[in-house]
Amino acid sequence: MRSAKHKVAIVTGAARGIGAGIAGHLLDAGYAVVVADNDARAGRKAAAALAARGKAWFVECDVADERQVAACVASAVARGRRIDAVVNNAALARAPRIPVEKLPLATWNRTLAVNLTGALLMAKHTAPHLARTRGAIVNIASTRVLQSEANTEPYSASKGGLVALTHALAISLGPKVRVNCVSPGWIHVGTGRLRRGDHVQHPAGRVGTPADIAELVAFLLSDQAGFITGQNFVADGGMTRKMIYLE
Repeated sequence: MRSAKHKVAIVTGAARGIGAGIAGHLLDAGYAVVVADNDARAGRKAAAALAARGKAWFVECDVADERQVAACVASAVARGRRIDAVVNNAALARAPRIPVEKLPLATWNRTLAVNLTGALLMAKHTAPHLARTRGAIVNIASTRVLQSEANTEPYSASKGGLVALTHALAISLGPKVRVNCVSPGWIHVGTGRLRRGDHVQHPAGRVGTPADIAELVAFLLSDQAGFITGQNFVADGGMTRKMIYLE
């Protein structure tokens, strides 16, 4: 990937996990990185670690709150003077699995507000800046858009909506702004031990890492992906192509 020196990227949910991996990879590629997260303590720690390697700063941001999103974007412009890339990664990924007949409406609404509306708000407030830089957006969805486990309706629906939002934004914001989506499968973010069986069940032979997703995101943000927009890229080690039946 060509150097992204002087470019500015906002990564939401960047305090840990996949978001932190993406933020670090973009920093190493030459971006100045805005670490946006609603966890102030973890976000400041992540940003401080990145700042030792390049230009990065933390902005506390609940992406479901439009005023906070607007403030985050203003910070990026004030300090970075431009916005070239947005990665909508923030999500409620570990919500309790509640049977649909017992699902509180508040749980549904909050999950969609963060996972789906947050991406819309970030696109809304960054679109004029991205248009000026011919920038790009990458949304982080999930293989839950293609397959489900029981009692995951809020999460699955929010991620499915994110894929649809991706191609809608690509048409609305193109040709100046490209918008794509990445749907990760099982990505090990350092919590819990992996077993041999966890790896060998994947056609690729292993569980994924944040670096796998970060590499794909960086490519989709780059000029080399200039003919790609409105697409959803599944990065799951082949699991959604594997036929599994109990025998």
